[in-house]
Amino acid sequence: MKFLLALARLIDALTERVGRVVIWLVLAATLISAGNALTRYLLGESSNAWLEIQWYLFGAMFLLAAGYTLKHNGHVRIDIFYNRLGPRGQAWIDLAGGLLFLLPMAVLLAWLAWPMFHEAWVTQEHSPDAGGLLRWPVKLLLPLGFGLLALQGVAEVIKRIGVLGGHLTLPSEAPEEEV
Repeated sequence: MKFLLALARLIDALTERVGRVVIWLVLAATLISAGNALTRYLLGESSNAWLEIQWYLFGAMFLLAAGYTLKHNGHVRIDIFYNRLGPRGQAWIDLAGGLLFLLPMAVLLAWLAWPMFHEAWVTQEHSPDAGGLLRWPVKLLLPLGFGLLALQGVAEVIKRIGVLGGHLTLPSEAPEEEV
């Protein structure tokens, strides 16, 4: 169990690093959006590439931060029983949800998205819009994002097994507040 808990800590560290990098994409998207708007209104100029990079960054934020959100318990839960249970009961629900829903879904979506990325890479697919960008970078976000989510799902499953085996206690399940 010590090896698995060490593996979960490594995955958590990777997820934390990816999440901290993705946070900066919010600033980049905001600056690009503001610059594009200013250019359009002040100079009457616009570019499809600027619009597309905003969409790409939004996709990157959403997909690459999914594992980070899971690690920090930030996903929405609609469960009338979960909060009434103790740590062991919550661990059982999280374990079942991870094994039956999260991991199969994330692995399947990563697997299904890979051929789309590969095809875009091989053909050097471009946006059909004038001045549009290459499509393979945004299509790479799909298998990468779902792969990172699956990886964090593995860490969460390991941690719940650790709780059930008495090897680990988890901090409060409340989402963390950013300061």
